[in-house]
Amino acid sequence: MGQDIKLTASDGFQLGAYRADPTATPKGALVVIQEIFGVNHHIRNVCDRLAAEGYVAIAPAIFDRVEPNFTSGYSPDEIAVARKFVANPDWPAMLRDTQAAIDAVKDAGPVGIIGFCLGGSIAYAAATKLTGLKAAVGYYGGAIVRFADDKPTVPTQLHFGEKDAGIPLSDVETIKAKRPDVEIFVYPGAQHGFGCDERGSYDKPSSDLAWSRSLAFFAQNLR
Repeated sequence: MGQDIKLTASDGFQLGAYRADPTATPKGALVVIQEIFGVNHHIRNVCDRLAAEGYVAIAPAIFDRVEPNFTSGYSPDEIAVARKFVANPDWPAMLRDTQAAIDAVKDAGPVGIIGFCLGGSIAYAAATKLTGLKAAVGYYGGAIVRFADDKPTVPTQLHFGEKDAGIPLSDVETIKAKRPDVEIFVYPGAQHGFGCDERGSYDKPSSDLAWSRSLAFFAQNLR
C-alpha cells in the first residue's frame, strides 16, 4: 500500500520514511514513530492499517543518522543489537526528524502522532515540543517518566502494560500524578511490546483494546 520516500529535516539532513495513503480523501494524517527496530515490517503494517482507516500515515526512519535503512526483527540477538541505538539517544535529532515528517503530511489535514516503545517516548516529547500536531498517542514509552514535567500542548493518550519489565508501575503512577491532563491506560497482565503481533509479548486482547482507544482518540481530536 505504501512507498519509501525521503524527508529533509530542518538541519538539512535527509532521512528515509515509509508513507501509506488512503484510497479516498484523507481524514488527516498520522506520524508513526518506530520502536528500536527501525521502520520494519511491523511499523509498515501499522502505517498500512492506519491508511485503511482513512489517514495518510508516515513513519520517519529516525535511526538514519546513525545507520541508514536499519531494520530488525525481534529475536534475542536482534534485540541486543537494536539496543545500541538507545544507549545514548540524540533526542533533539530524533525530534527534528519527527518534525520533518509532520511537515511532510500537514497538507492532508489535521496531524496526529503515534509511537511505540522508543517511539512512545518520542510521541510524548513531540506533544510537548513540536508544532503542527493535534493529538498524540504513546505506547509503553520508557522515557516518558523523565519528560513528565513537560506539559503536552495537544490532547495526549498513553498506554502501558502492567507487567512491563522495563517500565515499573511506579513510573506510570508518577506520570499520572504529574500529568492529570493526560489520558493513561494500564493493561492488566500485558508486557512491554504487547501491541506488536510479531513479538513474543504480544497480547491480542490488550492490543485490540488499545488500538480501538487510539483510533477513537484520533477520530475525536483530528477534526
